[in-house]
Amino acid sequence: MAIGAIRRMRVNTIRIACLAALLAAPGAWAQSPAANYPNRAIRVIVPFPAGGAADALPRIVGEKLAAHWGQPVVVENRVGASGSIGADAVARAEPDGYTLLATPPAPLVINPSLYLKLPYDPTQFVPVTVIAAIPSVLLVNAAKVPANTFQEFVAFVRANPDKLNYASQGTTTVSFLTTEMFKTAAGRLRITHVPYKGTAPGLAALLAGEVEMMFDNLGVTVQHVRAGKLKALAVGSRRRAPSLPEVPAMAEFYPGFVSIAWFSISAPPKTPAAIAEKLSAAIAEILKQPDVANRLQALSAEAIGSTPAGMAAIMKEDAERWRGVIRAAGVKPE
Repeated sequence: MAIGAIRRMRVNTIRIACLAALLAAPGAWAQSPAANYPNRAIRVIVPFPAGGAADALPRIVGEKLAAHWGQPVVVENRVGASGSIGADAVARAEPDGYTLLATPPAPLVINPSLYLKLPYDPTQFVPVTVIAAIPSVLLVNAAKVPANTFQEFVAFVRANPDKLNYASQGTTTVSFLTTEMFKTAAGRLRITHVPYKGTAPGLAALLAGEVEMMFDNLGVTVQHVRAGKLKALAVGSRRRAPSLPEVPAMAEFYPGFVSIAWFSISAPPKTPAAIAEKLSAAIAEILKQPDVANRLQALSAEAIGSTPAGMAAIMKEDAERWRGVIRAAGVKPE
């Protein structure tokens, strides 16, 4: 057969293959897991109690997702074991996008450094998006702590070793680890830890004067600062927070000190990437809505709306940061 004829046969073969691919493409999309997603109710598990930003943010997003897709989005609080109970429930769910995990860092990037064994593998969750981030803030009870500035508070603690108590939501939380990071940075301050089962009871204890201080996120605490019940002495963001511009950043005193709680959505292991990407894109659009921006601003939250890859990068950076804090503070895995 002549070379020219062979070439013509190859060209025709390629054309036929391309045409077949084009004709098959719509059918392939119709069979994609994301094509008809969602066509029923979505369940979002929050592994922490109601009353804090960890619960408020997924409810804001869930409400908008329900309106966007015309399908119910049900938020369920599955509390216990520093977020591990809720995370484990999602890890065991069908990987179809109808059960999601909405959580701050603890179950995904902190628990692995604090527990010798977990019932789930944090690295196997499929990242969807980081909804928003809220900086930590150093809060003290206005009636029990005479200090009005960060420097005065550090001097007050040094003058009263082992006499002050601090609240947290438990030893695997950003609140606890931030306090330990602060104690180390300030020269091994001696303050006693009092754990509580969630943000709401810890904050209530601080307001009642049962403890003198607490690192919490700005979300639900700004109102108490503005009412004069609590004093905000420093924030954990790299720069001062817009909602409290008069309050210094911890980094102004201890360079590199960062404590920011992010709030994310993850899917069970083996969830198709197409579903994660569809969810991520929808949430990113929701975060641009003016009423959503106003609600986030009320929580002192910065909208993120990351891609799945962006969330994976944030998780990696935070895991390394808190692993270092845990080692420096001498916190032993359980």
